[in-house]
Amino acid sequence: MMRLILTGTVWIAALVSPAMAANREAVPDTGTIAFDVFRGDSRFGTHILRFEENGDELRVTTDVELRVRIGPVTVFRYEHDAVEVYEDGRLTRIDSTTLKDGEQLSVSLSRNGDVFSGLGSDEDGNRQPVSLPASLTPSSHWAGYAPGLDTVINTETGNEMPVTITELGMTNIEVGGRQIEARHIRLEGSLTLELWYDANGEWVRSRFSARGQDITYVRRDI
Repeated sequence: MMRLILTGTVWIAALVSPAMAANREAVPDTGTIAFDVFRGDSRFGTHILRFEENGDELRVTTDVELRVRIGPVTVFRYEHDAVEVYEDGRLTRIDSTTLKDGEQLSVSLSRNGDVFSGLGSDEDGNRQPVSLPASLTPSSHWAGYAPGLDTVINTETGNEMPVTITELGMTNIEVGGRQIEARHIRLEGSLTLELWYDANGEWVRSRFSARGQDITYVRRDI
């Protein structure tokens, strides 16, 4: 896919309507976004997204695996597998499974007119029916978030998640051994995390704190 060079007008349009405009522009030429995930200075997992385009359909597969061991004993384990399907720029389906804090969560939602409907999970892993506005953006981060956005779809549970988006400005960061200019935002939801996106809207870095540990995403394929 030819990499789009965004003008100021296109960049603003992508921010205003991320689900409709930003997803194709945020797809990397390689078809993959891969992060090594660090807890402090120690690598403890990966977060990998794969993009498949077929005509007007875009399929995004997410695979997250994090694990902390003390000797042979696993003391923390998190796994998240998800598939998002877009047609003509519109999100039409989300399916995911998540292992979190020993609980197995799952989501199966599809677009039906102006709503997403199907099954999600509560935080204890109990299945429950879900009905959401089809205009909501999933919390998978790769497509970016519009300024002023206040609600997203939690891809772990399938439920609505209130969020606060704070613009932190454009900044120069090092990615893959080179300096780039990136949009820097803070997203406050179930976690508070910082996200960086390059001039094409492509996700290039993330950082947050969890359980008293600093977690950093380091992009390895750019």
